Amino acid sequence: MRKGIITTVLVLAMMTAGFAGAEPAQQPKWMASTAKELVEKARAATKQVTINDLKDAIAASNDMVVLDVREPNEYEVAHIPEAINVPRGLLEFSIWTVVPDVNKKIFVYCKTGARAALATKLLNELGYKNAVAVNTGGVAWVQAGYPVQTSITDEEIVIIPAHR
Repeated sequence: MRKGIITTVLVLAMMTAGFAGAEPAQQPKWMASTAKELVEKARAATKQVTINDLKDAIAASNDMVVLDVREPNEYEVAHIPEAINVPRGLLEFSIWTVVPDVNKKIFVYCKTGARAALATKLLNELGYKNAVAVNTGGVAWVQAGYPVQTSITDEEIVIIPAHR
């Protein structure tokens, strides 16, 4: 039972709270765009969908890929069932082996939607025609009470969404 409680706490911490003290470093003045501006440009250049759209697509079709672009340790703690993990930093090197069909429907998600937008823009640039970004990510998925899987334990986990 103790292991299940610890797992639940870890999932809550990773999916809803973020890392304490993980503030972005000061951006050098010579940089043309901030990370926020790059994300907003990527969101404007890509098709954005909601977690409800993703949930409906999962229920309706098996002919799609749910792509988790978070880091492997984030994925291990909790992820959308059947999601495939390819970290955003390795996407252009690995996507061809994971999704060889550039016409395949791909739903890209991360924790909050920022990395998903950037990854979807990259996928579109690589020729993937049906890649869409989940605009709110795993945090909203958990808060909506949708199911998650973990790679940490075989135990069933219960996630209580954090309130902001």
